[in-house]
Amino acid sequence: MRKKVLIVDDEWKMRNLLKIYLEDYDIIEASEGEEAIKKVKTSSFDLIILDIMMPGIDGWKACKEIRQVSSTPILMLTARSELKDKVHGLEIGADDYLIKPFESEELVARVNALIRRAVLNKEESDDGNIIKYGDGYLQIDQGAHSVSIEGKVLDLTPKEYKLLHTLVLNPKRVFTREVLLDILWGYDDFRDTRTIDTHIKNIRLKIRDIGSDYNPIQTVWGIGYKFKDVDQSI
Repeated sequence: MRKKVLIVDDEWKMRNLLKIYLEDYDIIEASEGEEAIKKVKTSSFDLIILDIMMPGIDGWKACKEIRQVSSTPILMLTARSELKDKVHGLEIGADDYLIKPFESEELVARVNALIRRAVLNKEESDDGNIIKYGDGYLQIDQGAHSVSIEGKVLDLTPKEYKLLHTLVLNPKRVFTREVLLDILWGYDDFRDTRTIDTHIKNIRLKIRDIGSDYNPIQTVWGIGYKFKDVDQSI
């Protein structure tokens, strides 16, 4: 079955160009952010290509809204090349970032990689595999890609879930920020470790928002981060 890609861009020439490059995929189009959000809420996609500079709801806002209802991989497409823009896009839930102008080969390679990674993650998930700590105080449902503490589900982005899941699966290992970048994004052209710190800060804030004092991520000064078991905290 052909994979389905949602292309979101206010320029019809760019949408047509992307359709030509991605001829092996079923393409659905949206000309602005609000239309894209509606389509994501009513249909399923294997990938979303999202332009940033659009009138009305821009790519930043659309990405945040989409992440509230979908874990579909998002490739941000923009003419903005500043590092801070890359960091911001990744922090709000994007999976990759491609700068215009680009070569067709690079676009296709990134699209293929994102979809392949999503398929592998789904295949590795086991709906019956529940990880529990502290008699269920902390619980990870690997099939649903959800984390709950004291029965309250955390509102995590896909990257936040993967980060926490990685630490929990390796409770005795200390991860450097560089290694976590490789695990979460899997490519070498983005090397700003600050985004790992931001993701961890967001996870901790979301745990506080549900009324818990538990901090599952321990900072190992000068090295990185590791998982802190429930019994070490409560």
